Amino acid sequence: MRKIVSLLLAGILVSSAYSQDLNKQSKNRMEWFGNAKLGIFIHWGIYAVNGIDESWSFFNDYISYDDYMKQLDGFTADNYNADEWAHLIAQSGAKYAVLTSKHHDGVALWDTKCGDLNVVEQTPAGKDLVAPYVKALRKNNLKVGLYYSLLDWSHPDYPNKTRKIKRYDADSLRWSRFVDFNFCQLEELSTRYKPDLFWFDGDWEQSADKWKAQELSEALRGWNKNVILNSRIQGYGDYATPEQGLPVTQPNDTYWELCMTMNDSWGFQHNDDNYKTPNQVIRILIDCINKGGNLLLDIGPKADGTIPEEQKHILKELGRWTGKHAEAIYETQAGIPYEHYYGPTALNKKGDILYLFVPHTPNGPLMIKGLKNKINRMWVVGNGTKLNWEVKMKQYWSAVPGIVYIDVPEKVLDEQVTVIAVLLDGKVDLYREQGQVIESN
Repeated sequence: MRKIVSLLLAGILVSSAYSQDLNKQSKNRMEWFGNAKLGIFIHWGIYAVNGIDESWSFFNDYISYDDYMKQLDGFTADNYNADEWAHLIAQSGAKYAVLTSKHHDGVALWDTKCGDLNVVEQTPAGKDLVAPYVKALRKNNLKVGLYYSLLDWSHPDYPNKTRKIKRYDADSLRWSRFVDFNFCQLEELSTRYKPDLFWFDGDWEQSADKWKAQELSEALRGWNKNVILNSRIQGYGDYATPEQGLPVTQPNDTYWELCMTMNDSWGFQHNDDNYKTPNQVIRILIDCINKGGNLLLDIGPKADGTIPEEQKHILKELGRWTGKHAEAIYETQAGIPYEHYYGPTALNKKGDILYLFVPHTPNGPLMIKGLKNKINRMWVVGNGTKLNWEVKMKQYWSAVPGIVYIDVPEKVLDEQVTVIAVLLDGKVDLYREQGQVIESN
């Protein structure tokens, strides 16, 4: 009996050690992502020819499938310069990028051998568009992400609405062929380009079992042990991906990323001029940082491979701001609750520098409430100007901290968002109790 118990205990210890090792590996694998804060999404495909919704335009019957696919003839990529893309992405302050290697329309941007629907064989572009992108990103020390649609509304074996194929049982031979097709393409992408990240989409149409999601995630990490997977693989990903809507409260996920367009469209659309201003984009980025997440900001190149000037302008001004305030952006963690400061905040890794984001010209001093720490120093990030502060309402008999008042001279304000660094005497310590009544005076 003792021998059995000993063996069981030994098994539990081995299992626990294995679990801890997996958690450590996952943390190491995700470290760069957690530190990055900003990435660039790139929606590029044949849909840029007519400037219409990527894939959804035929799925939602705005255009026929056949008319949609006629765009293959106009996709030239004549002016595609991956080095210029990568330079602009790096200039923006982004640390990674994600390119749509294949959207729901099934058109692959590389010379896949798993099928013939790709830009090399079917469009005037006539070349692999993924390889130069990967090479240029690596040259600029950017992490490489590839978007891949699990569903495929063009594949003859996928049970899709658009090609009038009736839905069939997932155990059928046709479904097995389609799953093999996905594995085939993803093995190509994994072994050829060794991406740091896969950004999956389209998983909602089938279950994890049908996609063979667990088997696929294991295969992907077999081909590249450090690859990161987003959440859209039916529960087998590493981080959450809220879309377009900025989370109002901090997500429960350890790692998350808001994917968001610059205007109202993912891909290039001639008539969509409803661009966000650089100030709006910067403030959305700040909100993501404040809640411990990343922003994946989208651009949509034209069919010839050029990036619209409006998008370049936003990226360049974003880059000016991120370059100036780098210390308050990268390798930071979520800030303090809004009850303590009227605005977004962030903390450095050690938790002893509090960054205050100031999106408006202050009408009077800034306020920090409930800060137990002593403040050692305070300065304007990217400017270096030291700031003065004073503490009021601190009663000697009360444990409730006083209110910190900070005057910010107008001459140090950034044209977009100003950042103030507050160096504390230790890890940030906040008063969260209910206050006290007078017991001595």
